[in-house]
Amino acid sequence: MDAYDKGSGARRGQDGPAGPDGPDGAVDSTETGGSAGIAEAIGSAEVTGSAEVTGSAGSSVAAEGPAQASGADGADGADGADGADGADGADGAAEGAVATAPEEAGPAVEGAAAQPPAPRTGVAALSPRYQVGAVVALAVVAVAVCAHIGLVFLHVAPSNTLTKQHGSVVDEWVFPEFEQNWKLFAPNPLQQNVSVQVRAEVSTAGGEIRTTGWYDLSAEDGRAIDGNPLPSHTQQNELRRAWDFFVASHDSEDRPVGLRGALSETYLRRIALLRLDRHDAAGPGGVVERVQYRSRTTNVKPPPWSGEKVSDRPTLRELPWWSVAAETGGADAGRAGREGGAA
Repeated sequence: MDAYDKGSGARRGQDGPAGPDGPDGAVDSTETGGSAGIAEAIGSAEVTGSAEVTGSAGSSVAAEGPAQASGADGADGADGADGADGADGADGAAEGAVATAPEEAGPAVEGAAAQPPAPRTGVAALSPRYQVGAVVALAVVAVAVCAHIGLVFLHVAPSNTLTKQHGSVVDEWVFPEFEQNWKLFAPNPLQQNVSVQVRAEVSTAGGEIRTTGWYDLSAEDGRAIDGNPLPSHTQQNELRRAWDFFVASHDSEDRPVGLRGALSETYLRRIALLRLDRHDAAGPGGVVERVQYRSRTTNVKPPPWSGEKVSDRPTLRELPWWSVAAETGGADAGRAGREGGAA
């Protein structure tokens, strides 16, 4: 009965009414509830401490909350102090983790700073001596390009003080390779097909003189251009511009007009020798003595809707024979020198 009364008194003590057994019940409640509070505080501190190792800043406050609540359940202030001790341990673990983080990051930063610099490329990779050479070469090219553009501009520009004083210098630079004209933009552009042909008189190794057949130089250029997406400037313009230069600097009797006429003849003779050499027109041991040009001009048929009528009969123009001794003399001397050196 005493045990029953003590137990029932304990239950009544929790319900709130005061009685003689109330203090005993409070002690029992402290014994049972305080033990539970201590266990919960220790468990909460361990969990919170492990969370704080990961670097969470607010976990210490969370650890103190569960510890104090468990102490309140046990109705004992000492239990709450134990929970605070657990929170202090968790705080210490968190501080240790934060303190070791910079030490672990330190080697990675030092490794990144120790990487070798990127290798130099371009002109910067050259030695100082070659850098100076590259700069000088670029400067020379830039000056040459600017000079060429300036001379060509003076050639196509209207007559002015510079062209009057230095016209001969401009002409020597421009003609015949860089001559400019406006035929493409003329009111009546060229509407003819001009075929330029050449033949040669050859002195054979046996001392005989023979005449080659006609070589159609324009047809050769046309075949080289046809189907070629990037034809060369030589294939497109060398022969055409040379013939236009000759026609513009000669009269109807094929007599040169001024120094440009003689220059155009020299230009055509050199082209003839280069083209004939490609075909080996002279043969073994032969030498080209003279060359002769002729042209065959036909009109381009107009479109049917224009109503224009033109002649379809070709026009032939045959030039006199030109000696090429001046051009072949250097080549013969060079060939003799090579043969003598080989012997």
